[in-house]
Amino acid sequence: MVQFVAVIDIGKTNAKVLLMDLASGAEGMVFKKPNPVIHAAPYAHFDTAALWAFICVSLKTLGAKHRIDAISITTHGACAALVDAAGALVLPILDYEHAGPDSLPAYNALRPPFAQTGSPRLPGGLNLGAQIYWLAQTYPAAFARTAHILTYPQYWAHRLTGVAASEVTSLGCHTDLWTPWAGQFSDLVAAQGWAKLFPPVLPAAAQFALRADLAADLGLPAGLPVHSGIHDSNASLLPYLAGDPPFSVISTGTWMIHMAIGGPALALDAARDVLVNVNALGGPTPTARYMGGREFDRMTHGQVVAPTDQDRRAVLAGIWALPSLHPDTGPFPGLTFGWAGEPQTHGQRCLAASYYTALMGAECLGLIGAEGPIHVEGPFASNPDFAAMLATATGRAVLPAGQSAGTGLGAALLAGPLLAPKATGRTVVPNPDLRPYADAWRSKVQALWAKVRLHAK
Repeated sequence: MVQFVAVIDIGKTNAKVLLMDLASGAEGMVFKKPNPVIHAAPYAHFDTAALWAFICVSLKTLGAKHRIDAISITTHGACAALVDAAGALVLPILDYEHAGPDSLPAYNALRPPFAQTGSPRLPGGLNLGAQIYWLAQTYPAAFARTAHILTYPQYWAHRLTGVAASEVTSLGCHTDLWTPWAGQFSDLVAAQGWAKLFPPVLPAAAQFALRADLAADLGLPAGLPVHSGIHDSNASLLPYLAGDPPFSVISTGTWMIHMAIGGPALALDAARDVLVNVNALGGPTPTARYMGGREFDRMTHGQVVAPTDQDRRAVLAGIWALPSLHPDTGPFPGLTFGWAGEPQTHGQRCLAASYYTALMGAECLGLIGAEGPIHVEGPFASNPDFAAMLATATGRAVLPAGQSAGTGLGAALLAGPLLAPKATGRTVVPNPDLRPYADAWRSKVQALWAKVRLHAK
């Protein structure tokens, strides 16, 4: 019976290795490091050497202190590795915020329509197809040595096991590469001659064996199962997929990812950062997102303090944060950030930022037709002001995740079922006292948004 799963969790901001106990759903030991981008030639890229060293040291330390029954992997999306026949990188792994792919506008005529992929055109390398095209056109000699294109969780699985695989949650993550409704590669892949570079598509839970040499070096059991891995937002969603729809899940972090299960079919607006993800069961999942965690950090200068009663009165009397610090993403493209009423204390700033993040979340949920209770995973699950405003703005119950939560649990569930009932947190209901604030914010934003749309015409 699988109980203890070592999870490799590589986010855009931080990387972790943690031990999940499936008997309780709780995290055990956690190792963490920043995941900075190297801004050097040939382009901005991830430090895979440092990440690999961190993973190996963490697994070795963890294995020396605790039983490990399996290894699972979850990572951020919009990321892939080009490797040669020996598994070595032919080019560094591109940071999706690098602007290089935008320099080849010819790609816009090549990418399939939204109706085929559920993937909107996004800036930089946020469309993985744009990344691959840019690398192929800009570094043709290196690209010619590519034996496999590996989405990011599967790259780390390949390093651990030597097995090359593809997987749908990463392929279906606004990549332009996948057709969610048909469960197959999009026309772009064949047209560019990339089909032979993608390994077989296997489930996220597909099980491989840890390389014998690595097992010996790390002091881990020979043949230790390693699971192929999953996109991080879909890892957050996975524990809920057995539940009764309709409901929605918000995976919080650098990105705020809003996913609707079982809501009504809507015509999605690709221009407002709305897309169709593919969940771990292969099902199309309407999704909306924006860089909420990063915006919150910028608004609060990375220092979160509890607001006083005086701070609360001041914010409710007239301090609003208006979108957006990342105007190329999110539900209001083209709007630039500003304060309506200036916060005078750090507590006021933090409260207004919490309310802003929730109100943006309510807009995202509306765009994808979300209905039913709202489950909140990740860092914002512990923010009561975020939960209260989200419940008020949507008029629905918000369920911040309990101890059994987040990407770590979702990735661990690839190795086996949770052996105890999933822990649940409190239920947050709408607060009528916050309703006027929510209404005023939406009125202000809609007025700004109407001007932007009028100008665009």
